[in-house]
Amino acid sequence: KKLVWQNFKGKIDPQSDATAVTSSGFGYTAGMQYRNNKTTININVYCYFHKQNSWVRKGGESDYALNHEQHHFDVTYIVTDLFIKKLRDAKYTSSNYNALIDKIYRESCTELERLQNEYDGQTRNGRLKNMQSTWNEKIEKKLELL
Repeated sequence: KKLVWQNFKGKIDPQSDATAVTSSGFGYTAGMQYRNNKTTININVYCYFHKQNSWVRKGGESDYALNHEQHHFDVTYIVTDLFIKKLRDAKYTSSNYNALIDKIYRESCTELERLQNEYDGQTRNGRLKNMQSTWNEKIEKKLELL
């Protein structure tokens, strides 16, 4: 889903020098059912944008800045998709499924944090326009493959 500035409803962090901040993430619920001597594991995965923790400084609402913030959310979506792929490839048993799902989730959260930091670090929070352009292409190509 494309973000609009009206989605950014949080209070500005006075300690931050950022123009805007995107708060996003992913999560899951999981359960196991036994029926007719068959075990089924149900995993529901969701990706979210947290409006109340996302904010923009007054006067900073440019299309360029929104694109940078959109890509933070896109990175979250990309990692969420990778999380789902890892869940599908996992080998579950009735005794390991909780721990295995949690391990894959923690690894995926670490990857999300790494990518978000790399994105902001290399673009200097969107200030380096040439690097922002490189990341725009990189992220858009990954989204096309999903």
